[in-house]
Amino acid sequence: MATIGDSTKKSNSMLMLLGALGVVFGDIGTSPLYTIQECVNPVHGIPASVEANLMGLMSLIFWALMMVITIKYVVFVMRADNRGEGGSMALLALLPESVKMRAPGKVGFTAILVIIAASLLFGDGVITPAISVLSAVEGLKLISPTFEPYVVPLTVSILVGLFYFQKNGTEKIGNAFGPIMMVWFLCLGALGIMHLFDAPRILRAVSPGYAIEFLRDNGLHSFRTLGSVVLAVTGGEALYGDMGHFGRVPIRKAWLFIVFPCLLLNYFGQAAFLIAHPESANNPFYEMVPNSLLYPMVILATLATVIASQAMITGAFSLTSQAIRLGYFPRLTVKHTSEHGEGQIYVPFINLVLAVLCIALVVIFQASTKLAAAYGLAVTGTMTITSIVFFQVTRHKWKWNPLYSWLFLAVFLTIDLHFLTATAFKFFDGGWIPVFIGIFFFLVMWLWRVGRSLLARHFMRSAEPLDAFLDNLEKEVPYRIPGIGVFLASDPNGVPPVVLRMVRRFHTLHANILLLTVTSETVPYFCRGGKCEDDRVEVQTLGKGFHRVLVRYGYMEMPDIPSIMEKALLKLEMNANLKELVYVLGHETFVEQESGEMNRFQQGIFSFLSRNARNATDYFKLPPDQVIELGTHIDL
Repeated sequence: MATIGDSTKKSNSMLMLLGALGVVFGDIGTSPLYTIQECVNPVHGIPASVEANLMGLMSLIFWALMMVITIKYVVFVMRADNRGEGGSMALLALLPESVKMRAPGKVGFTAILVIIAASLLFGDGVITPAISVLSAVEGLKLISPTFEPYVVPLTVSILVGLFYFQKNGTEKIGNAFGPIMMVWFLCLGALGIMHLFDAPRILRAVSPGYAIEFLRDNGLHSFRTLGSVVLAVTGGEALYGDMGHFGRVPIRKAWLFIVFPCLLLNYFGQAAFLIAHPESANNPFYEMVPNSLLYPMVILATLATVIASQAMITGAFSLTSQAIRLGYFPRLTVKHTSEHGEGQIYVPFINLVLAVLCIALVVIFQASTKLAAAYGLAVTGTMTITSIVFFQVTRHKWKWNPLYSWLFLAVFLTIDLHFLTATAFKFFDGGWIPVFIGIFFFLVMWLWRVGRSLLARHFMRSAEPLDAFLDNLEKEVPYRIPGIGVFLASDPNGVPPVVLRMVRRFHTLHANILLLTVTSETVPYFCRGGKCEDDRVEVQTLGKGFHRVLVRYGYMEMPDIPSIMEKALLKLEMNANLKELVYVLGHETFVEQESGEMNRFQQGIFSFLSRNARNATDYFKLPPDQVIELGTHIDL
């Protein structure tokens, strides 16, 4: 007999599945709008009038979805979660530190690959909303040519609304969009079934022989077609990147039982329709919609493409938050938008950047076919890197049999490299756009990581041994100020440089000193459900009024120091008013000289990023009227 608890679990599971449909699968779910259209585009595609071409094309699409999405991501890569969190940064967090950094200031090869993948994902996040919404709104032109002047303005208006709505959080977005996407996928499947009967023999294309024949017969031109076939798997990375928002199980169920079958039905239906009506190659998706349903389908497609954009936007937020906590991105404001979902966040600055760039692309390119040429290169680059880093995880983290690890890499890297080579042909047709956006984000993340590593080494060199410092304390500090001073220290060893600055400039300290170090663990949440909150704060009494406080957070958590200080004071058995604590921070100004390990150009950019990053007072949620900053000049 079913219990109330069982029904509640089923209800929650269904809600998570609907939420996943509304956020995770929007991108890949709207690919039927333009994938086949691009594959048979007269400029760079194959003639739709040749049946053998359509058989080979459908075979390629079927096996791309099967191998890349179903087997690679759903079966294998989604197993590599870091306590439920996915994405390239989560993969990196699973690897030992020796793989990430060769030495201070020297980023390891695998870490560089992950930074490249993350950077390309930002580029993809700019193009996805533009091409998705624009391709749907263009359906209005089929209803009447009089709508053509309104396509771009309407697309821009929709995108403005989409990015504005982000501040409400993915939970509300998923709940609102999930049922719409369910209707969308059911309509895709129904349309496909309706037109399968135009040429049922298209189902024979599930045989890989048709794909092999197509590649063999079309030679070099088949690579250009592969560059369009890859549009069918764009959004696959979102399944993994957004895993922390909804969980592995709801995403897998949604893909296997709803999304994958409906996509296949629609793609096969479009191909069958083109066999019977090759003259409809200009826009096969809308051409196979009955005239009486064209208006509702345009509206539904527009809603679906708005939702499609959500997967990449949400992924960009998650990626940014992870990169900040792991030390690969300057501090930005990150807002948690749900009390129930730990991974549901909103990053205002990234949202603004994506919105501006995305709208600019729509205004510049004006048509989805032109944007399609810019789409795919970033996606395939990210997918290729994911295969390489996942291979590293199987070797260094899971200790797989080397034969199995190399077999995985050989199979999926071969597929990824074929797609990457095919999309490389698009570079001068617009593929440079996501690459240039990616280069910008790569420079930011790489220089930030290198600079912070060199800064940490500088502090380690300038720190003094604690025992020697305490032995000479009375000579250096003849008078102690009543109260408690909290000194933030990046290194939990030795005496922090900011303490030495205080002593040598003012020759005084507070009666009680808390040396506070906040660490970011390589797990998304240090305490799931509050089960280990007592372990979050570790204290140690050092003598002469000095105490060390170590606070641990996961890389998806935002630190809130005042809320944690109460626990630290209780553990130290110190009776103090939190409003009387004085937080002492270091403030570094970087001078651009030739004596450091970074050249002038690198240090100039790092200095700019440091000045514009969210300051420590805001980031750690410190009360501003209780903060003192002591500055110094540093040459890295």
